This record gives sequence, C-alpha cells and structure tokens, in this order.
Amino acid sequence: MPMEHLAHKHLVTLTLDVDFRSMLVIGPTPGGHRRIAPVTGGHFSGERLNGTVLPGADWVINRSDGVMVIDVRLALRTDDSALIYLSYQGRFLAPAEAMSRFSKGELLEPEEYSLAIVAKFECGEDRYAWLNNVVAVGTGEQTATGPVYSLFEIG
Repeated sequence: MPMEHLAHKHLVTLTLDVDFRSMLVIGPTPGGHRRIAPVTGGHFSGERLNGTVLPGADWVINRSDGVMVIDVRLALRTDDSALIYLSYQGRFLAPAEAMSRFSKGELLEPEEYSLAIVAKFECGEDRYAWLNNVVAVGTGEQTATGPVYSLFEIG
C-alpha cells in the first residue's frame, strides 16, 4: 500500500541577506546565464537550531527554458558557537511575464512563483551531529533583502 502522508516537521526558518547590487554576472554559459549572488548574512531559528548566517553565495543559472536554478553554499554559526555547513539546490519557477519583472528586481506576489529547495547539512560538533543525517526540503518566499525559507525535516 502506498504511503499517502509524508512525515515531516519544521526544522528551521532561514532568512538570508543578499547583496543584489554586488552580484557578479558571468554571462551566457553552456548551462545558461550564470550569476553569483553574495549572501552577506542572515539568521535562522527553529526548535533545535538557532543562530546567524555567515557570508556565502548563490551560484545562479537562468536556463533557456525560463527556470532559475539556485545552488547555495553557506556556513551557519549556532547561538552556542557551533559551525554548520549548509548547501541547498532548488529552482525558482514563474510564468515568463512574472520572471521578466523579477529579473528587473521587482518583488512578485507569492502566488506568482514557486521556490523550492533540497538542503544538506554537515557538522563536526557532537551536539549537532544529528544534522548529518537529516533529509530536508524547503519552500521560500522572496523579500527585498533576500529569500526567507521554511525548511522541513523529512521522515
């Protein structure tokens, strides 16, 4: 019998500060239009995980089919000073007209787009070693300063 309910629980809300003005435009590549967006900081909070986001980046590709593919790599510092590596990949989908407005810096309404990610955590600290086995997915919402994600632990 197929499982009809996906067991999940909220893991963390992740708020990123992105310096859109300092984005590096690599330009057209075989995979699409490549840009690198600097993540300058942010914060995260959840029942078992709280702290600040250290600088990182989003290696963005805008594919020819209109999909924006994201590839983010960050370090997190917990409130009790543990360091965690977070990487996530995903995609930003919107109709062509909305994507055109988004590419010009316009904020879209949440119902105009879908932002979904798959995240992986790595940590060498015993008290957060449980993160090394977490399967996490998330949804995001854009803001003027960067995305806000809700990440969920699956299983």
